[in-house]
Amino acid sequence: QVQLVESGGGSVQPGGSLRLSCAASGSIFSINAMGWYRQAPGKQRELVADITSGGTTNYAGLVKGRFTISRDNAKNTMYLQMNSLKPEDTAVYYCNKLSSPLFRWGQGTQVTVSS
Repeated sequence: QVQLVESGGGSVQPGGSLRLSCAASGSIFSINAMGWYRQAPGKQRELVADITSGGTTNYAGLVKGRFTISRDNAKNTMYLQMNSLKPEDTAVYYCNKLSSPLFRWGQGTQVTVSS
């Protein structure tokens, strides 16, 4: 069973930056398209960025141009560089596969953007 551990969240002011990390146990990570998801209070979990095993990326419109997803298959780790953060980016951020069956969800990492 693959375990996912997200880290790097925190509290920042609008316009600030954070870099999230997703560490996965197991080599199966490298063959899967992966995504960063987020869930704001009272809202559904949504996909914000994804990356194939080969490095092709896609972004939700709300974060395009501000967020950058990347991965290091040798380290079984995925990253999300978040720049120009806005209050509406406040959420718990999770990583997981892009397609079913998903891995068990990790605990997520809280990102709070507030002045």
